[in-house]
Amino acid sequence: MSDTKDLGFSPNEMMTIAASRALKSDDVCFVGIGAPSAACNVARLTHAPDITLIYESGTIGTAPDVLPLSIGDGELCETAVTTVAVPEMFRYWLQGGRISIGFLGAAQLDKFGNINTTVIGDYAHPKTRLPGGGGAPEIATSSRQVYITMAQSKRGMVEKIDFFTSFGHGEGGDHRRRLGINTAGPTLLITDLAIWKPDPVTKEFTVVSLHPGVSREQVQETCGWIVKFAEALDETTPPTELELKTLRDLQARTKAAHQGTAKGKAA
Repeated sequence: MSDTKDLGFSPNEMMTIAASRALKSDDVCFVGIGAPSAACNVARLTHAPDITLIYESGTIGTAPDVLPLSIGDGELCETAVTTVAVPEMFRYWLQGGRISIGFLGAAQLDKFGNINTTVIGDYAHPKTRLPGGGGAPEIATSSRQVYITMAQSKRGMVEKIDFFTSFGHGEGGDHRRRLGINTAGPTLLITDLAIWKPDPVTKEFTVVSLHPGVSREQVQETCGWIVKFAEALDETTPPTELELKTLRDLQARTKAAHQGTAKGKAA
């Protein structure tokens, strides 16, 4: 991986900001914790002020000042327009087709956007037990579209995932439709190196844009399958000063709050 310090931003900052740009003010977004949460809140604080952010705990229209540690973080409920019961969240909002974007992360991902967040290794005798699916399997099938963010590595982007936690495009092609799943599934993958979109026919993720300073070789070296690149390969627009300041200020407030040193939250 090339050194991006001279570019004024890190690969993770580029990933988060590129992901935030994919969101619009009229989106209703089911937000995952971690990188998806950072991207969604940067969007809310910059170009998409009217976006509706929904977290799995039942908080609707939340506008946190700091990033939550979990879906049960009080920051989400305190800043939400309303909070509903989890069954209502899933039945009415998610399964009712009211979520335009489901934003997910992944421990393992394959080229068809299938996600593993359950175990690494054999399920009965795993090398690593992961947090599990939570609401992600339902988000993956019921959201109109799914966006995925993750840092690239051969350990994370694999030819075959160890466990199907959240269904992407299955074996590719029309697999979702054959199973009666009528939503679009994963339509965007944003990593710390590139932006990927599924092939219209095969549904295999294809690189459509390289982040500044990144080469094709670097993308391939950190991916466990043979990468396909679009014929017309773009370069991702670097972060603006406003985007970087918004993200860094958000992260600084979050760090201070979680260390108990934020104004008004000190012990």
